[in-house]
Amino acid sequence: MPNAQEILDKKGTDVATVDRKATVLDAARLMNERRIGAVVVTGGENAVGIFTERDILDRVVAAGKGAGQTAVDDVMTSPMACCRRDSTLEECKTVMTDKRIRHLPVVEEGKLYGLISSGDIIAYESANQQATIEYLHEYLYRRR
Repeated sequence: MPNAQEILDKKGTDVATVDRKATVLDAARLMNERRIGAVVVTGGENAVGIFTERDILDRVVAAGKGAGQTAVDDVMTSPMACCRRDSTLEECKTVMTDKRIRHLPVVEEGKLYGLISSGDIIAYESANQQATIEYLHEYLYRRR
């Protein structure tokens, strides 16, 4: 059964991170620059939370806080949902669906190994389905 590590093997392990003491403005600029919807928040060597577009809207803008004066630590989601490298894609999808999230950090013992998104899972499954379709097409029409 496919797992989180297989997605990381295809997409890579580069993850945008910000220190927990960074401002919301710093995090938002990084997200905008990299065209991403979430950053993992770190404290020293460990992943301590996640900061998403939804956090900006709900906990900063709607709350009337200043992005340049508010630390990410004050408005991040923590504890965050995460998975392990050996978590199956079904487990990942279940967590994402149940918690209504689109980004799932891959963490073991506080160490960040990568980040998978709902889009990554869809792309992975789509590629596998396409490979199956091509195999079946070859099987059905090449044998005659």
